[in-house]
Amino acid sequence: MEILPGEGVALVRVGETREVVEGRIGPPVHPGRGSRAVYETDPMLVITYQADDTVELVEIGDGGEEVFFEGIQLTGRFMDDVVADLAERGLRAEPFDIGFSFAPGFAIFSMGSQTAQDIDPTASDDDERSVVEGVSVAPFEYFREPTEEEIEALIREQEAKRPTDGAGR
Repeated sequence: MEILPGEGVALVRVGETREVVEGRIGPPVHPGRGSRAVYETDPMLVITYQADDTVELVEIGDGGEEVFFEGIQLTGRFMDDVVADLAERGLRAEPFDIGFSFAPGFAIFSMGSQTAQDIDPTASDDDERSVVEGVSVAPFEYFREPTEEEIEALIREQEAKRPTDGAGR
């Protein structure tokens, strides 16, 4: 399955309504929690919907058909190798806790459920190389870390919404 950075995949695109998505790929096999739903496609898709029922994020899991970006296999490979191949194409990796995001509008991640031995039988038991287990696709703004100023503004906004007891507490 080929990703369309910032947009999704051929089956599901950011901004489409749940009705359009489910008209194309059927109902979810697991409605998920809140705004997320799991669809039985190959590979499996996990879609996050916004409050207005439009697609916000498309996640593609490892298993079944592999996931590609411009001919580079993303899933089922060592994270460092994928990052190196993308760097050769001029894409800079932005690290986050379980993977890397890329400015065109996608991220690769590992949940730690696969080990190096799953893709390299000669790997030792203590080989700590991460395997790319999934890809998330959305506009890059979705993946961008907030600035200190944005965090401070959010905190001030939340504090302003708190009820007080009349004494400013």
